[in-house]
Amino acid sequence: FEDGLKLIAERARLMGALPPGGAMAAVLTDRDAVSSMLEGRGGAVTVAAINGPANTVISGHEVEVDSVLAEFKDRGVKSIKLNVSHAFHSPLMDPMLDAFEQFAGRITFNAPKIPIVSNLYGRVPDDADAFTAPYWRKHVREPVQFLDGIAAISDLGFKMFIEAGPQATLSGMGARCLPKDAAVWLPSLAKGQDDWQAILRSLQSLYAAGVDIDWKGFDRPYTRTRVSLPTYAFERQRHWLDEKAVARKTPV
Repeated sequence: FEDGLKLIAERARLMGALPPGGAMAAVLTDRDAVSSMLEGRGGAVTVAAINGPANTVISGHEVEVDSVLAEFKDRGVKSIKLNVSHAFHSPLMDPMLDAFEQFAGRITFNAPKIPIVSNLYGRVPDDADAFTAPYWRKHVREPVQFLDGIAAISDLGFKMFIEAGPQATLSGMGARCLPKDAAVWLPSLAKGQDDWQAILRSLQSLYAAGVDIDWKGFDRPYTRTRVSLPTYAFERQRHWLDEKAVARKTPV
């Protein structure tokens, strides 16, 4: 866990140290249309993420990104400029890749104990030891394969998705990656809703769907002190106070 935090912090530090000036945008069309548009631009703009059948993110030099968006606008394709500090998953990340891979090389990686669908490959990697320093280098630079990843999870037989995060952003994206009603999408937290109520509603949905809930674990932080009661029948004896004996005299 500590090594994971170090890797995340160093990744963020190296990215933050890069000069600003890049841009990212979500183009509301498929990956093939975007890839075709980016041909002949010298790699100044690249595909940064495939978030859905009609949601492809591009990244690169801001002037070039704006040019691409203008051409798509002329074709009637909508786009959304993203509020970002840098052009992630683009050639503008290249200056930090060597330093990041060297740092990652000092960490001892272990094979996952459960199957993990990589958003670099959009599937479970064939090699159990795939998550090493070179992998995390590619993870910075290559497109995020969100669409293929969701499809891979569905193909493994999973039909219930729980988003662990402050909003249900990825749940909405994920629902557009699969046929309607192919899966259930549950948030852990939701914007504009009480945190406790939001997560309880998702818990309710899981229980109603037949998921085996660890109720002891759920109650553990709130369990009150338990008192051991006698196993025999209670004595038939009154313990009420005698009102006359305890009544206070009315002051004069």
